[in-house]
Amino acid sequence: MPRRWLGVLLVLLAAMLVLLQYRLWLGEGGRRSVASLEQRVDEQSRENDGLKERNDALAAEVEDLKSGEAAVEERARSELGMIKPGETFYRVVEPEDATPPPAQDPGADAGGTP
Repeated sequence: MPRRWLGVLLVLLAAMLVLLQYRLWLGEGGRRSVASLEQRVDEQSRENDGLKERNDALAAEVEDLKSGEAAVEERARSELGMIKPGETFYRVVEPEDATPPPAQDPGADAGGTP
């Protein structure tokens, strides 16, 4: 009889080992979900780094605008087209295309037959 209990105990321990291995590899909080969470953390960290750089740039621009009149003037000139009294505004227009369009055959008719 004690040998039978030993067999039952062995089967019970093997079943528990299989259950624990299943939970480790496939269950909630197992290797697969941990890997997924690590990937999400990496993605969020990259996004946070980009947003931090953007915030730093905006903070520098705000500080520049607060500290200097030149920055405000430069921005007003570029974005709002500000011109100071006594200044003359010159607009330089580049030609769109220097080559003339190709000439059509004077004998050609709109109907397609000469």
